[in-house]
Amino acid sequence: MDKGDELTQWLIRSAQGDRLAFAALYRATSSKLFGTILRILGDRALAADILQEVYVKIWRHAASFDASKAAPTTWMMAVARNRALDEARKRKPATLDPESEGLHLAAPESDPLAGRDRSEELRRLLGCLDHLDPERRRIVVLAYCEGLSRDELSARFAHPVATIKTWLRRSLAQLRECLGT
Repeated sequence: MDKGDELTQWLIRSAQGDRLAFAALYRATSSKLFGTILRILGDRALAADILQEVYVKIWRHAASFDASKAAPTTWMMAVARNRALDEARKRKPATLDPESEGLHLAAPESDPLAGRDRSEELRRLLGCLDHLDPERRRIVVLAYCEGLSRDELSARFAHPVATIKTWLRRSLAQLRECLGT
């Protein structure tokens, strides 16, 4: 039995109230989910609290997991990421204070040509992206702009995780070569 099948079985048994299966599921996946949450929130203590909430949600909603729609890791990562993003949005201060950090970030550049340089770099990057195979371009954009994990990309594009990893590595090398960096 491969790891995905094992996780699926643990989720099914957790949906039936099997605490031992849930404990095994937790041991097998908690470090990965914690890493995702921590990357989003940047606060270890808060990430640990959110991880607890995520596993409570997984326990309560394990019956809604459908192995025909997503891999177990993909489903659990979505639960974790969505909860962490909700928390990040909730904690982001909303202010109209002109001294707020957000308003300073949006202030005009002291170098008026910097914006033009960024636009040229973006144009070059988009041109290089156009040289990639359309499916690989979409995978790169979803990975690096939307933050999808390799597991999520694997489920979405129906290719093994190892293939997605290889495509990402090769596509980035191709982009670096095109950009001359």
